[in-house]
Amino acid sequence: MAMFRSLVASAQQRQPPGAPAGGDSGLEAQYSCPICLEVYHRPVAIGSCGHTFCGECLQPCLQVPSPLCPLCRLPFDPKKVDKAAHVEKQLSSYKAPCRGCNKKVTLAKMRVHISSCMKVQEQMANCPKFVPVVPTSQPIPSTVPNRSTFTCPYCGARNLDQQELVKHCVENHRSDPNRVVCPICSAMPWGDPSYKSANFLQHLLHRHKFSYDTFVDYSIDEEAAFQAALALSLSEN
Repeated sequence: MAMFRSLVASAQQRQPPGAPAGGDSGLEAQYSCPICLEVYHRPVAIGSCGHTFCGECLQPCLQVPSPLCPLCRLPFDPKKVDKAAHVEKQLSSYKAPCRGCNKKVTLAKMRVHISSCMKVQEQMANCPKFVPVVPTSQPIPSTVPNRSTFTCPYCGARNLDQQELVKHCVENHRSDPNRVVCPICSAMPWGDPSYKSANFLQHLLHRHKFSYDTFVDYSIDEEAAFQAALALSLSEN
């Protein structure tokens, strides 16, 4: 929970002010969505609290009866979520160096550049694998879906963990135009096994930078997870 608070505080600092701060090196972080941690894409702002997100990232919150801001957890009226035109204008005005090749790119084009930058994709493919801090001797129940290893949707290569799947697809299927179902998303309780990604490689690099197992308890519902997080937060104070 302490780490979560730190991430929230960091995200709040990234909310764009009237002018950029921290020079080129901090621009990408300053104009990044607190949910996907990528440069804003079609940004929208919540009217009540002013927090800005990618339009796509905020969509799940707009589907519930009483939405809460993903950043500050304050309730908001979904009818008062508007296009952040001032942020879009700044995205087209400011340039920042690519995190891989250091080429300066306008923030509005940063996502497209990163998805095709060889340096960035190599960095993503070579990220250290997650290793549990302490091994466990508990047996894995046979009824639990396999969410640890996946099958490549292009060639059928099996037993790939999340990072191995990213590396495999970057190295072997970079130019494959086929629309495929993401095996990671479809294995999740909320996943749609029939939804095909238009750009699967970009989806992998943007959406699967960490393992869900690190943060998600699949055995409890959303309300129970919220209550557990709240209890943990109170115990730390």
